[in-house]
Amino acid sequence: MGRLNPVVLAFIAGAVVSWGVYVPIVHRAAEQLHSSLRAFLFVGVAYFLTAVLIPVALIFIFNYDPTTKGHVPNFNIIPMSWGVAAGIAGAAGALCVIFAATKAGPGGALYVAPLVFAGAPIINTIVTMTIFHPVKKLPEFPFFLGLILAAVGAALVMLYKPKPEAPAKPAAVTTATVSDDAPAADSES
Repeated sequence: MGRLNPVVLAFIAGAVVSWGVYVPIVHRAAEQLHSSLRAFLFVGVAYFLTAVLIPVALIFIFNYDPTTKGHVPNFNIIPMSWGVAAGIAGAAGALCVIFAATKAGPGGALYVAPLVFAGAPIINTIVTMTIFHPVKKLPEFPFFLGLILAAVGAALVMLYKPKPEAPAKPAAVTTATVSDDAPAADSES
């Protein structure tokens, strides 16, 4: 196997870091907003800022698209539909992560993220190899061993996730009693 391009590795590292902090950050937003849907709303605002405004500025204002691939870029309906489908899949995944982390309660992000990010690459690999870029020759066994290990890792995370802490017992309430022998406090002092 050839070495990966350093630029590709840098983008992979950026995705790993971004998605690695995504679940705890969005979980914090949902907790503090007291609403998963409100957290999701602001995820959408962020997507709009980064995925709509920046490309619009680059393409239409600066007439600059560093991502073209040798052909004249277009806005044809079929490729646009694939882009929208990808956005819907990403948004649905984000919503599911938000609901899962919120319903899991405090610390839920600790095991929701590993389960999602262990399962998603397995689905990605199966869908890519069978539908989007079918392979003529299957990868070698170590490739599939990696997928199996990801599934085993997800199972271990689920089996051994931290258990929620038991609620603290309320402190014993003590009451003072006034005996008949005690002098009454003078209310007019």
